[in-house]
Amino acid sequence: MNVSEFYNEVSRRVDTGKTQINVAETKRVLSEAFVVLSKMSTPDSSALIAKALAAAAKKNAK
Repeated sequence: MNVSEFYNEVSRRVDTGKTQINVAETKRVLSEAFVVLSKMSTPDSSALIAKALAAAAKKNAK
């Protein structure tokens, strides 16, 4: 999966009847999230991503 495919997959998941977020908005938010991560040290950004993935795994297990 490349970055564009990742953005598109996230866009498909967040644009729901209750929460209407278009593709451009989703891509902008994700892009800014990566900018924030890029300004962090590698260990800190890796730790943050690991925590977020762990939280996502718990959510997915429900």
